[in-house]
Amino acid sequence: MILGQKVRLRPLERDDLPRSVQWLADPEVRQGIALHLPLSMDDEAKWYEDMLKRDRNERVFAIDAQTPEGWEHIGSTGFHEIDWRCRHAEFGIMIGNKNYWSKGYGADAVKTIAGLGFGELNLDKIWLRVFETNPRAIRCYEKAGFILEGRLRRHHYQDGHYCDVLIMGLLREEWEASKA
Repeated sequence: MILGQKVRLRPLERDDLPRSVQWLADPEVRQGIALHLPLSMDDEAKWYEDMLKRDRNERVFAIDAQTPEGWEHIGSTGFHEIDWRCRHAEFGIMIGNKNYWSKGYGADAVKTIAGLGFGELNLDKIWLRVFETNPRAIRCYEKAGFILEGRLRRHHYQDGHYCDVLIMGLLREEWEASKA
C-alpha cells in the first residue's frame, strides 16, 4: 500500500472490477479517457487477466479515498510504457466515482504515483496525454507540477469533433523542488 495525503494506492483486485465497469458505463467518465464505448464485465475481466501478465511495475493500482467511514475505492492509476534505459514512463489515471471529482483526490493520487515513480522506480521523467477538452484534469496535473510539453493537433475524435491531445511532463528535479 502507498499512502498519500487523502488517498492510498493499492493493487487493483478482481473484486474492484464491477465498480470499474459501472464507472465506465457513464459517458461523462469515459469522456476523459481513451475509451468511447462501455465495457462488459467479461471485457473488464479479460483486461484484468492481461494486466496481471505485465511487469509488476506496470500493473494498475486502485485509488482509495480516506473517508470518515473508512477507505472507499474511487478510481485507478498506473504506469505503462516504462522505458528503463531513458528512465521515463507514461502514466494514466481515472477517478471513476464522480463524488470525488474536483476535491483534490485526483491531484493527491497524481502526486502519490509520482512519488512512487521518482522515489522507488528511479524515473527521471513522468509524462501523460490529456484531451484539451478536459480542463479539470489539466488543472489537476498542473497542481501536481506537470508542465505542457506539446500538442498533438486534432489527434482525438470524440462526440463528433476532433480535439487536440496535450502532452504534459514532470521531471525529477521539478518534483524534488516542489517537495522542498
